[in-house]
Amino acid sequence: MKVCPLKVQQIGQVMDLLRMGEPYIGVRTRSDYWLYATLFSGTCPAMLDDDGSVIGVVIAFRSQDDPGDVYVQDVMVHPEHRGREVALDLLRHVMDVATGWGCRRLYLTSEPDNTAAAHAWHKFGFVNMPGDSVENGVQVIRDLKGPGKHRAVFELGLAPGRIDR
Repeated sequence: MKVCPLKVQQIGQVMDLLRMGEPYIGVRTRSDYWLYATLFSGTCPAMLDDDGSVIGVVIAFRSQDDPGDVYVQDVMVHPEHRGREVALDLLRHVMDVATGWGCRRLYLTSEPDNTAAAHAWHKFGFVNMPGDSVENGVQVIRDLKGPGKHRAVFELGLAPGRIDR
């Protein structure tokens, strides 16, 4: 297995993989993934199996408004490859890139009922940020992404040389 920047030729495989994350992951258009592979490949790594198949992907972006932040939009690992630190290796890649840029944090949002994701974020060292309510054991900010779109926010502080295992 190896981590590499997302490539345009992998878009179909990435879209198929992300469909496995529904309803928590919303698959975007082929044009969106072209953009990610062409302009954001440093923070959009794919994990390839020995045969070159995409078995995991992270879609993340450095903020233009606050360049110290990197937002993690999607994380997905093929179900047959879970439990093998694929997501951790992909996130570690994003952390290395972000740390190299001098970024302060990675952060992401998650739906309150996605308890498997909340467990993973805690396992990877992310902290659930304070919200205005608690749902399914996580702090939630109501209407964060629009009316009725309540989200738990998780953040991981970055420091030079800090890559947790």
